[in-house]
Amino acid sequence: MSASTRRSVLRAGAAAAVAAPAAAYAAPRAHAAPRPAAEAAADGAFGPVTVRPDDPRYASLRLRGYNHRHASHPSRIRLVGTTADVVRAVADALRTGRRVAVRSGGHCFEDFVDRPDTDVIIDMSGMRDVGYDPARGAFVVEAGTTLAEAYRRLFLGWGVTVPGGTCTGVGAGGHVAGGGYGALCRLYGLTVDHLYAVEVVVVDRSGRARSVVATREPSDPHRDLWWAHTGGGGGSFGVVTRYWFRSPGASRDAGPGDLLPRPPATVLTYSLTWNWADLDEDAFGTLMRNYGRWGERNSAPGSPAAALYGEFAMTPSPSGPLGIAGQIAADDTAARRLLDDLQGALTRGRGVPQPERQAATLPWLTATLKNSGADATPFDARMKIKSGYRRRGFCADQLTTLYRGLTDPAYDNPFGSVFVNTYGGQVNAVSPGATAMPHRDSVFLVGFLNGWLDEAEDERQLTWMRELYGKVYARSGGVPAGADDSGTFINYPDNDLADPAHNTSGTPWHTLYFGEDGYARLQRAKERWDPRNVFHHGLSVRPLT
Repeated sequence: MSASTRRSVLRAGAAAAVAAPAAAYAAPRAHAAPRPAAEAAADGAFGPVTVRPDDPRYASLRLRGYNHRHASHPSRIRLVGTTADVVRAVADALRTGRRVAVRSGGHCFEDFVDRPDTDVIIDMSGMRDVGYDPARGAFVVEAGTTLAEAYRRLFLGWGVTVPGGTCTGVGAGGHVAGGGYGALCRLYGLTVDHLYAVEVVVVDRSGRARSVVATREPSDPHRDLWWAHTGGGGGSFGVVTRYWFRSPGASRDAGPGDLLPRPPATVLTYSLTWNWADLDEDAFGTLMRNYGRWGERNSAPGSPAAALYGEFAMTPSPSGPLGIAGQIAADDTAARRLLDDLQGALTRGRGVPQPERQAATLPWLTATLKNSGADATPFDARMKIKSGYRRRGFCADQLTTLYRGLTDPAYDNPFGSVFVNTYGGQVNAVSPGATAMPHRDSVFLVGFLNGWLDEAEDERQLTWMRELYGKVYARSGGVPAGADDSGTFINYPDNDLADPAHNTSGTPWHTLYFGEDGYARLQRAKERWDPRNVFHHGLSVRPLT
């Protein structure tokens, strides 16, 4: 990989979310819902298009997935342009008994879409409209829209944004359903904290495919379907086609510019970088303990430091770099003061040298989109990711494990990363049950990302990742289930958590992702909206019966 590709892989791993989740095997018969006149008139804008293996477009669409460790060979790929197109595509798959999967941005880390039994892929990339909907007093974003497109349209059109991810090639479809976090979340909360409504194509008990709009209004009889898409992950209930956003407390009668957060005019982008050669084990431990304490002190809702977002990435290479990079959403004077405070906190104590520091003040949109052209990974990139929320920094034995695992001379992979991203702030101002994203008491989100190119390397790379992760969480059965942990992030899906060989904690995978009470609530929504279990994958919500 080139240096720029490497940065792209690492950045995507630290910030990407699952794009389009998978669906499932079909019932023998279904009936399509009638098409709204407005959607019928819009058919000429894009699609529907059916692409089969003999079509020159097939390879480009089949291989659009992010992680080529997983592959599918569908008999057809359905490019859709409207919700009515999606209803027909789902109905056709049901009628013919074909397993259907859905792709939005294509950034899924696991085999939710690309697996051998996937026979039909519904490609959402033609559904990219972003606009203001005066009827609902909210902004509408179609599921195939990339984050880059959503940020650009919302900001240039109305001066607002949603606090979403920093990997801007991710599609809205799965990013939002899994919760969504990014550089502004410490100031404004998660993406789903601003979700007003969702449109989903579901299949009822009789096998009929239809679209449903569910809102957060307490009086909405479909409200449980909205709630399920505020962190329950994708691929469990149906096919999301559109989202509507309006911040809590904003009046639907307000002007569009008052309905969502307004980002600052400028942000300070920064990086603080060290080399492994400059840090022995004691110095590394001091550096990371300092970072943990900084996070514990500065992650309460309303903290002035909530404007600072950072991704502390550590490359598993004795000759490689480690350090924190991110952006600070404050005026230049305040932002540089926060950066000085962070640097001073990180270098406090013996043995930690001053880092190489870079900082630049940029317009918010420029900073947000500066990597939007480099989100694609190499054609043959293979990946694995694991995650864990932290209520505090790592303890001493975990830091020893990380240092020795990341500097092991027998393992040198410059395309992997352990990252520790800032979290908390306004995220933690929301009660755990208000959305399906229960992790509302954490100060860091930790990720273990590995990337490689050669299929022959699969076993070696997976073994290294699993062993390091298992040792870091050895005290809690190899998963983040200890007192200082708060579970895992569904948009960094890890099928290992559902495997007793890798999860010996006694804590079910679904509790790690959704919490015990949250998962029970998701199962009730599943029973109502997908009673035939049409939409399923390795980490989807299981039916009650």
